[in-house]
Amino acid sequence: MKKPVKRPRKVPIMTSDEEAEAFLEQDLSNLDYSQFKRVTFELMPKTHKINMRFPEPLLEAVKRKAAREGISYQKYIRHVVEQSLRP
Repeated sequence: MKKPVKRPRKVPIMTSDEEAEAFLEQDLSNLDYSQFKRVTFELMPKTHKINMRFPEPLLEAVKRKAAREGISYQKYIRHVVEQSLRP
């Protein structure tokens, strides 16, 4: 007799720290990780401000790409600059 195949579980929407703690105490081995997005933390303080001029079509393209990534366009521009400077 075949064992039933467990389907990956989705992460429920939690509204409190208590719910999150209870969820994390369960067996999470059958969790559907495809629903997660990579997150980066900005650890360095932003101390300098710059102004840039973009052609409107370029700025609109940047805004669309940032929206697809789920971040603001300013954060997206900073991310692209940071990525280009990594070794």
